[in-house]
Amino acid sequence: MKVALIVAIDKERGIGKNNDLMWHLPADMQFFKATTSGHIVVTGRKNYDSIPERFRPLPNRENAVLTRNSHYEAPGALLFSSLDACLEHYRNETERTVFIIGGGQIYKEALAANVVDEMFITHVHGTFGADTFFPEIDANAWNSEIVSTHAKDEKHAYGFEILKYVRKS
Repeated sequence: MKVALIVAIDKERGIGKNNDLMWHLPADMQFFKATTSGHIVVTGRKNYDSIPERFRPLPNRENAVLTRNSHYEAPGALLFSSLDACLEHYRNETERTVFIIGGGQIYKEALAANVVDEMFITHVHGTFGADTFFPEIDANAWNSEIVSTHAKDEKHAYGFEILKYVRKS
């Protein structure tokens, strides 16, 4: 089983505000869609709820939602009470990558549990007064390479670069 994490962060590691995205970057959304399509996406309940209903569950992906609420319903998605239970379910997965897609608490848990093999982090050139943050990572534990850079343009109010981080062995 390969576990990856995908996230967009601002200069202060902010990832969200009021349970919503803080920017509109179509090229980054395309990257997210292309990278996770055909794979498994794992999200916390609040993050899942923040996805517009017409996009839930995320198409062309197996959706897994983490929630402690035993009455929660997410038609078309698998529900797990913990990250451990979710990863246990997928432990024999060899064809698809398990992508951790947020929110903040799930990223924190996955990194603390040391289960993440690679990360795709979009570094947005701006600060947005976030109330939810991506945890600090030890840069020495990862090799990184630039996947793409995108300048500010008529469709993107902010420039950004996408980096792929691979855990050093």
